[in-house]
Amino acid sequence: MPPTIAHLGVGAFHRAHQAWYTDRAGAVGEPWRIAAFTGRSATQARLLEARGGTYTLITRAADGDEISEVRSIRSVHDGADAHAWQTTMADPDTHILTLTITEAGYRDGTAATRIARGLQARRTAGGGALTVVSCDNLSDNGGNTRVVVFDAAMAIDHRLADWIDDNVVFLSSMVDRITPRTTDADIDEVERITGIRDHGTVVTEPFSEWVIEEGFVGPRPAWDQVGVRTTRDLAPFEQRKLRILNGAHSLLAYQGLLRGFDDVAGAFADPELRELVEDYWQSAAASCELPRGEIDEAIAATRARFANPRIRHRLAQIALDGAHKLPVRIVPVLANALASGDRGHAAASVIAAWAVHDGRSSAEIAQVLGEADAAARAMRTAVDRGIRRLEDSTVRAVRGDAVRS
Repeated sequence: MPPTIAHLGVGAFHRAHQAWYTDRAGAVGEPWRIAAFTGRSATQARLLEARGGTYTLITRAADGDEISEVRSIRSVHDGADAHAWQTTMADPDTHILTLTITEAGYRDGTAATRIARGLQARRTAGGGALTVVSCDNLSDNGGNTRVVVFDAAMAIDHRLADWIDDNVVFLSSMVDRITPRTTDADIDEVERITGIRDHGTVVTEPFSEWVIEEGFVGPRPAWDQVGVRTTRDLAPFEQRKLRILNGAHSLLAYQGLLRGFDDVAGAFADPELRELVEDYWQSAAASCELPRGEIDEAIAATRARFANPRIRHRLAQIALDGAHKLPVRIVPVLANALASGDRGHAAASVIAAWAVHDGRSSAEIAQVLGEADAAARAMRTAVDRGIRRLEDSTVRAVRGDAVRS
C-alpha cells in the first residue's frame, strides 16, 4: 500500500489545495494516498464516494477553464466513523495528518478530541511518529493545534500526552487559493465536456500557494517539486499574505461596497479604487520583512488574481468581522507608514470606510487601532484624503468623533 496522509475536514478547499498538490506530486515522485474524513457533515463523503474519491477540478482563469481529474483521495469517510478514523490513524503507513477544520474547529474541542483519540489508537498499535500539518487560515495554526490536542489528550490520559510530546510534531503552514462555491452550471459544464455528472466538482483559481514549516518526522510527498515551500520561519510569509493580499481585500471590500460594487474584480476594475490599492500596496510592501523582490512578485500575482472576472469573490463576505481582521491586516501597515513619515492615506482609508460601512464610533475605531491618538490621526487623514466623496452625515459624525478622541 502506498504511504498515507490522513486528512480531517474534506471540503472544497482541501480538494483544490492539499489534495491537488498531492496528486501533482504523485506524478513526479512516489504516489501517496489520502484517507479523507469529513469534519461536521457527512455530505462531502457521500458526494465523493460516488467516484471512489476521484473528482473534477475546474481551474477558472480569465481566458477560460481548464478541467482535470484529481485522484489522490483513495478513501473517504464520514468523520463520525470512529473505527475507520482510529484504524487509519493507527496504521504505520500513515505518516502525515493534515487538517482543514476551520477556525471554529480549534475552539469547540470536537476535532481536538477526535485527533487525540486517533493518536491514542496509534500509540496502542505502535504506529510510530507522526507529522500533523494544519492548513487552516489561522496564524500559528500548528501551535494552536498542538495546544488543543495536548489538552484533549491530558483529559484522556496524561501518558498519552507524554507520548504525543515524544512522537508527534505539529507544523504550521500558510495556504492560499480562492475556491468559490460550485454551482449547478459548473456541474453541467463538466458533464457536457466529460460526459460525467460529477457532484464532487470543485472550482478554483489558477493561483495557489502552500508554505510549510520545516520539521517533518517522517517521509512526505514530493511536494517541493510541485511548488510547495518549506521554511524555518513562517511568520514573514504570513505577514506578506495578511498585508498584501488580505489587506487589499479589505480595502476593496469596504471602499467597494460604499461605491456599489459587489465583487473583487468589479471593484478592482474601477480606476479610482485601483489607484488606491496600488498606493496601499506601496505602504504594505514597505512594512513587510521579506525581500522586496519577493513582495513585488506577490503584488503582481495579486493584481492578476483581483482582475480575474470569472472568480466571483464577494465583497460582503470579505467585509465580515472587520474588527478582528483590520488589526492584523491594516493597522501594522498604517503604523509603519506613520512611523516612517508617510501619511498612510490608503491604509487609513480602509479603517475609515470600515467605520462608515459599519457605523462605528470613535471608541471602537480607537480599540481597533490600539490607541486614541493614532485613531484621531488616521481618521482625519482617511476622511480628508481617502474617501472625500463620502461626505455624508455618517462620515462627518465619524470625523468629529475621531478629532475629539
